[in-house]
Amino acid sequence: MEIADETVDKLLDEGRAPGEILLLTTGEQHPWAQHELSFGEDAYWRQLSEGEDVFCAHASAVARTSPRTIVLLAVNGGTDPEAAAALPAALEKAGEQLIVCGDPQRLRALL
Repeated sequence: MEIADETVDKLLDEGRAPGEILLLTTGEQHPWAQHELSFGEDAYWRQLSEGEDVFCAHASAVARTSPRTIVLLAVNGGTDPEAAAALPAALEKAGEQLIVCGDPQRLRALL
């Protein structure tokens, strides 16, 4: 998760707009998503449709997300079949770039 957060920061520093970035996780939800979900699902998903900020979601909810220019997939847990299924789903949502973060050994096995 730390590498994914650093990557988001780097993209923003390079001039990418926050609304261009979708961060998906395969294990535990990103802390931002956990915080935002504490205000209710409607408010959380409304932020996605507003498209003004980086949006973080669990990969299992990828069908509810809209495409973004850049998708970061943080393989931070979940089963191997779940993580493997998240890869093509994340790629489908990425308009220009898919960035995958996680244990390199596990990622090689999944690919």
